[in-house]
Amino acid sequence: MVRFVRKEESEEYANASGTSANSVGTLKRRSGEDSQAAAVNGGRLWRVVGVSFGLLCILQAALNVSLRLTLYSSDSVTPGIETGCKALAEERDQMEKKLNNIDQHTRQGWLYFNDSLYYISSTKKTWTDSRKDCQQRGADLVIINSREKLDFTRQFQKTIWIGLTDSETEGIWKWVDGSTLTTSYWHRGEPNSDQGRNEDCVENRFFKVPNSWNDESCDIQNFWICEKTAAP
Repeated sequence: MVRFVRKEESEEYANASGTSANSVGTLKRRSGEDSQAAAVNGGRLWRVVGVSFGLLCILQAALNVSLRLTLYSSDSVTPGIETGCKALAEERDQMEKKLNNIDQHTRQGWLYFNDSLYYISSTKKTWTDSRKDCQQRGADLVIINSREKLDFTRQFQKTIWIGLTDSETEGIWKWVDGSTLTTSYWHRGEPNSDQGRNEDCVENRFFKVPNSWNDESCDIQNFWICEKTAAP
């Protein structure tokens, strides 16, 4: 009886031991699986961290490039825009002053033509006195250097003094601004110092001929035209 009991106890112990061994094996196996899973998850985590860090680096680089481009644009484009706006503002101010100047002179009887202002006299004076009158008006005797301007001065149906003379050197014709004559509209046979007279000044006749300049004595009296720029 005792042997039987001991045998049963021995078998139960053996079964228990086997169960324990199985449990321990199972635990070890699970522990190994958990460790493997943890290792896998850890590897994935590090990959995620690495990728995230890489993306942050790329984002930082892109941000730096963007900031540099912005600063470059601000340094190079903004001054150009400011300079352009300033130039436009100055041009607008000059135009306003010019228009005001034209308006004031036309109210005083001046005529506007090709960006210049002209005063046509209603009385006659010598060439020298005519020029003095123009200078007192802030102008000078008209300079005719184009066919268009020649036709403009002849429309008033007056023989007028123009700002051309050879009083300094005979035969060398100069305009009142000091420039030498290059384009001329002498009437046929002129200049000629007719009958030996000292004809050092030039008048423009209104006759309907292609060219209408005539050299004349500066002491005779004619109408005259003053000219000055329309800019203030």
